[in-house]
Amino acid sequence: MTPSSTERRLEALAPCLKRQLERLYGADRLAALWPRMERILRDRAAERPDALAALDTARLADPDWFVAPDMLGYSTYVDRFAGTVDGLTERVDHLESLGVRYLHLLALLKARAGDSDGGFAVADYLAIEPRLGTMADVERLAARLRAGRISLCVDLALNHTADDHPWAKAAQAGDPHYRAFYHVLGDDEAQAYEAALPEVFPTTAPGNFTAVPAMGGQVWTTFYPFQWDLNWSNPEVMLAIVDTMLRLANHGFEAFRLDLIAFLWKQLGTDCRNRPEAHFIVRALRAALDIVAPATLLKAEAIVPTALVPPISARTRARTGMAGSNPNAISSTIIR
Repeated sequence: MTPSSTERRLEALAPCLKRQLERLYGADRLAALWPRMERILRDRAAERPDALAALDTARLADPDWFVAPDMLGYSTYVDRFAGTVDGLTERVDHLESLGVRYLHLLALLKARAGDSDGGFAVADYLAIEPRLGTMADVERLAARLRAGRISLCVDLALNHTADDHPWAKAAQAGDPHYRAFYHVLGDDEAQAYEAALPEVFPTTAPGNFTAVPAMGGQVWTTFYPFQWDLNWSNPEVMLAIVDTMLRLANHGFEAFRLDLIAFLWKQLGTDCRNRPEAHFIVRALRAALDIVAPATLLKAEAIVPTALVPPISARTRARTGMAGSNPNAISSTIIR
């Protein structure tokens, strides 16, 4: 029997994914982690709709599709543009008339009740804001956009979840599995980290930790007290996010803007920004997508100060249309 395209990609790219996982979690943990990761990859690949599998094949044959001269982007809020996702679907012809090839919808995923940092405190990665519609509506929108050669992009916040995300709720209810999805420190340990950490919002949200009695300690909250930083040193977080990302790709999202990825890895005595491990995490996510959903684009937010953004190679600048520009003076970069 001829191996499927997914099997061929898994055989070719598994070493890359394993290498990143080993860098993050060590060889001993990789041995137990890999069979579970492989099962996620196979399961999500089996669920991939035929239309998206066809798109995978087309884009593998045209790997620079995202830097085509006609790649015109458009970003908007669904409610302000069309009221609902279904309303937006009815207006895709207008986007086509403008020559749009890439549509980034802001604040689309279901956010925390109340204050949600503009939608970036996500309460459910696999649902959208109820007032905007349903994920089934998004699938119809994605199909209509795809017919018009328009790629659908959504923000994916990887540094934290909302404090009312199911993982956080389970953690507060005493589930040790989900408690380990977050950083919960004693007062002295939190202070030791705090000594080297800048404050993102020193006036409105001072400090980097929030006392949460239900969690029995100080929860790491880099941004706001209701945004709980994920513990990426726990491989269970990697498995959960890879599974989530691939499910979203199967719903029809063709691009993810990775929010705040410079903050993902925590290391005592550092500012916990732009650590090498953050780059290993993104490479792992890219490898997982390349196996299951290679048509999907990743964009990474470069949120750290310009002087601290790693230089971009000449090849990358050429592929992203930035040749001759300041390689550091960008707000995001494309990861392939």
